[in-house]
Amino acid sequence: MSYLKEKYNNEVISQMIEDLGYKNKMEVPRLEKVVINCGFGRLISGKTKEEQHKIQEAIAKDLTEICGQKAIITKARKSIASFKIRQGQEIGCKITLRRQRMYDFLERVILIVLPRSRDFNGIAVSGIDESGNLTFGIKEHIAFPEIMPEKIRFIFSFEITVVTTAKNHTEGLALFKHLGFPLKS
Repeated sequence: MSYLKEKYNNEVISQMIEDLGYKNKMEVPRLEKVVINCGFGRLISGKTKEEQHKIQEAIAKDLTEICGQKAIITKARKSIASFKIRQGQEIGCKITLRRQRMYDFLERVILIVLPRSRDFNGIAVSGIDESGNLTFGIKEHIAFPEIMPEKIRFIFSFEITVVTTAKNHTEGLALFKHLGFPLKS
């Protein structure tokens, strides 16, 4: 069992029952899933089809290494002329992690990656939405220990969304603080 899951079961549930006055431990919000999302955007604009395909494969491969699960290539649902996007065009990739892989990934992000990130001062509290879900970005994927900086051709950023069962911003904020996420005060 991972450190984060043990901490949730042993400490966070009892602390949140005490702080927010829940009557039952099943009322306490919990982590549901983590969605990692990366758009190709500027990296592939103005490139030939072959170059675009190589870049997309490289990004999907790196995300697969980071998460330990295969990345899914996402396609545009409709055409948007101002962004030069056509329906069915490959525009990004995503991974959804649940259960043990989710906890392992979040543990690596909190304990290893965020402290290694350049100019990191904490995750903004404004990243928590009205539903209690946290969204933040990683500027450089080379902060992950799985990535060899010598072997990559370009650095890309991606977005991480931590989905919870919290009902509002306050519950989500309390959950992330108790779990030890490095939030800005």
